[in-house]
Amino acid sequence: MKTSNFSSITGFILLGFPCPKEGQSLLFLLFAFVYLLTLMGNGSIICAVYWDQRLHTPMYILLANFSFLEIWYVTSTVPNMLANFLSDTKVISFSGCFLQFYFFFSLGSTECFFLAIMAFDRYLAICRPLHYPTIMTRHLCKNLVLSCWVLGFLWFLVPIILISQMSFCGSRVIDHFLCDPGPLLALTCKKAPVIELVFSTLSPLPLVIPFVFIMGSYTLVLRAVFKVPSASGRKKAFSTCGSHLAVVSLFYGSVLIMYGSPTSEHEAGMQKIVTLSYSVVTPLLNPVIYSLRNKDMKKALKKCLGI
Repeated sequence: MKTSNFSSITGFILLGFPCPKEGQSLLFLLFAFVYLLTLMGNGSIICAVYWDQRLHTPMYILLANFSFLEIWYVTSTVPNMLANFLSDTKVISFSGCFLQFYFFFSLGSTECFFLAIMAFDRYLAICRPLHYPTIMTRHLCKNLVLSCWVLGFLWFLVPIILISQMSFCGSRVIDHFLCDPGPLLALTCKKAPVIELVFSTLSPLPLVIPFVFIMGSYTLVLRAVFKVPSASGRKKAFSTCGSHLAVVSLFYGSVLIMYGSPTSEHEAGMQKIVTLSYSVVTPLLNPVIYSLRNKDMKKALKKCLGI
């Protein structure tokens, strides 16, 4: 396949996980199973919140929206990955690549904003319990949800449009299972330091700003919890935010490993593994974390599933 001197190309080659055909088939079955479980798990939470009137509260409305987000987040990468496992060429179109790029980063940014809003909700519930019903109303909750979606999808719009207008030369090969900005910018015919600076400046902010907000919220939560005189009261307070903390740790732990240091320091294989952990594994585990640690959610899920 000719891969040199492309002044304008119509697609890229996503290497994914190179291995023999048998290995590709096994990976297809594995990720298809994980994808199905992710859809079922997050879909069950959405159904449980929708059908159970007791869960029509800001905390669970945020959780249902978060589960809806997780479904689309994993869908931005896995279906194309599954198609690549069965493909001999592993080509993704130019428009398909940048659409994946846009949706993956926009949904990832939206997830960060949702985690921050959920931390704010827990802060109000524990530190301002008497004022919680008057502050966190359904109207405010809906506005916060809408703000997360709008801000997440506007954040990378201009930088991605600018990158998509650049010319790409040389090899079309991207050693990844998705269209990542690092490999894409490496394929450009001419360096554009201004565009690279804009992207490198904007891309960490949806990670860093919500993370600082989350850490600040939980610092105040911990201070309030340790002031609770009874051990049972402290345990109950911790249980209300334990699931959210576990999800934050899973998501931010892998994301910070990936983007907390220069991309050049990561081997391609490590990039893929870390990206898999926050883009595929975390959406799979989130429903398990939230359902196992929440009695109301367990009851609602049993009722929804007819158990």
